[in-house]
Amino acid sequence: MKFCCEKALLQSGVTTASRAVAAKSSVPALEGVLLEAGAEGLRLTGFNLELGIYVDTEADVTEAGAIVLNARLLGELLRRLPDETVIVETEGEAVRIRCGRSEFNLLGIPADEFPELPQVDDRYSVSLEERILREMIEGTLFAASTNEARPIHTGALFDLDGDSLTLVAVDGYRLALRRVRGLPESSPTSFVIPGSALDHVGKILQDREDMVTVTVGAKHAMFAMGEAVLITRRLEGEFLDYKNVVPKEQPIRFKADVRLLRESVERVSLIINEKMKSPIRCVFGTGVVSLSAATALGTAADQCAIDGDGQDTEIGFNNRYLIDALRHVPASAVQVELASGIAPCLLTPEDGGDGFLYMVLPVRLRAEM
Repeated sequence: MKFCCEKALLQSGVTTASRAVAAKSSVPALEGVLLEAGAEGLRLTGFNLELGIYVDTEADVTEAGAIVLNARLLGELLRRLPDETVIVETEGEAVRIRCGRSEFNLLGIPADEFPELPQVDDRYSVSLEERILREMIEGTLFAASTNEARPIHTGALFDLDGDSLTLVAVDGYRLALRRVRGLPESSPTSFVIPGSALDHVGKILQDREDMVTVTVGAKHAMFAMGEAVLITRRLEGEFLDYKNVVPKEQPIRFKADVRLLRESVERVSLIINEKMKSPIRCVFGTGVVSLSAATALGTAADQCAIDGDGQDTEIGFNNRYLIDALRHVPASAVQVELASGIAPCLLTPEDGGDGFLYMVLPVRLRAEM
């Protein structure tokens, strides 16, 4: 095998493919990146048996071939090379890498020791802009569970119905939902993608209008994003029925400035930490919400203006869950919906739309703080 490639392109491809490389494995090939040079250029692949990523990169290929190189070493090597053309040659398992005045001679792993990526049978597919899917992932994945006792909730639900795609993440204490409409019509289907895989998808996606295609098979799903393709297993199990869990009628409704409310919560949270835990007490009155907290460090109180009447509803929240929801609201103002001090709180679009929804469950308050 022999090819030459611009250092920046090669480094970018290796970095992306390395996201799927096993950190430690009894199979050395799984700790490496597979380099395949052919008539169409260079393909770089990482695979840890659960997640696979391959990237097609422009390269001038003189001799076709394939080899596996340790991902960590290759990444560090490329990072330190000068910004010039990289020439890679192999003879058997011996690999020679040249760039400028630098030269490395490494021992590779035969390509036939690298496992094949799973094939994704095209049962369903949907395409949307990269920036939109990226925003949806960032706006929901933070609420996915980290508790392996219920693996299905460590992922996010993709719910396709007609011209809409809804993305939902839950962890038992909160729910995050983003929805986009105007997609090509499709038959209803739903599937769950592991949170770890979606985190990589979100980092590979760029803030651009190029399309990403999500293809769903019986056991796997594939995300095609420009030159990069990510393949992941689907999570099996029964995901929370979010349509019936979210309260339909919340009689107490008012509007709030997202930034001002978040900053008030953050100020009161200054006396709360992992050792000094306490819920935030919120009293929603007419035109104002009063927030307070008390720990061994002291007490804190703040107020924030609201537009409407909260009917003096008193409710407690985990400060981090409330801050997380407010940080990810894709609007400057939000409608807050309540039913009582022991019912969930909803954050929805102020215009009554359905583009997002954040639900935070209340925390029991002590009689006095």
